[in-house]
Amino acid sequence: MDERIRAAKQGFEQSFASGTFYDRQTQDEQHLKRILTLLPFRSGMRILDLGTGTGYLAFPIAEMHPDITVTGLDIVEKALDLNREKAALERLSNLRFVTYDGTRLPFADGSFDLVISRYALHHFPDIRGSIAGISRVLTADGCFFLSDPAPNDGDPERFVDAFMQMKQDGHIRFYTGAEWDRLCGEQGMERIGGFESRIRFPRKYRDAYDALLKQYPDAVTESYEIRRSGDEILITEKVNNLLYQKRE
Repeated sequence: MDERIRAAKQGFEQSFASGTFYDRQTQDEQHLKRILTLLPFRSGMRILDLGTGTGYLAFPIAEMHPDITVTGLDIVEKALDLNREKAALERLSNLRFVTYDGTRLPFADGSFDLVISRYALHHFPDIRGSIAGISRVLTADGCFFLSDPAPNDGDPERFVDAFMQMKQDGHIRFYTGAEWDRLCGEQGMERIGGFESRIRFPRKYRDAYDALLKQYPDAVTESYEIRRSGDEILITEKVNNLLYQKRE
């Protein structure tokens, strides 16, 4: 396994085990509702939730649409075991979870009508290869939805990536909307919808964060509304929520 993928796996296994703190980092009921409203659901479709984690998207979709099959894919084995137990307890027979090595998607060409991914793609070391894999497993007119934080327009030196990498959980890079358009366009996918949101992200404070902040202009760091609160440091990030359709 790629060392960067291994770091992400270890970091997320620890984060999921932290329970409430991880939930505070990632859960947002209003954001979830906006995503579920945007997604082009239809009867009988097959959905892949890439980087499913605790099944934040997979569970509500499977519950709301019993005639849709949902596959949650991730590298975090312990979290998926818990997901399987939960799915069995809730009698969601249309929901399954699969683990993989974080590289090639373990599915045949054209296996899914929709691929979704929330707060995961910035951990993928080979993003072009990953987008190519997503396109490969989509049907000819399938759709791809991504939700992922983005750098601010005034952050050309990518302070935000350096900040996120301080956790050492396999963070690689955030991408702008234009970068996503190019990456997806290379694989025959065209943007057909989306919206922008924000996330207020807490991290456990360390002195190293202060040293990092001093390396960048105040205007850049202030644009992320970074604040210290007790033993936490919080950063506000823009989030791209983008829907693409395969055009071939």
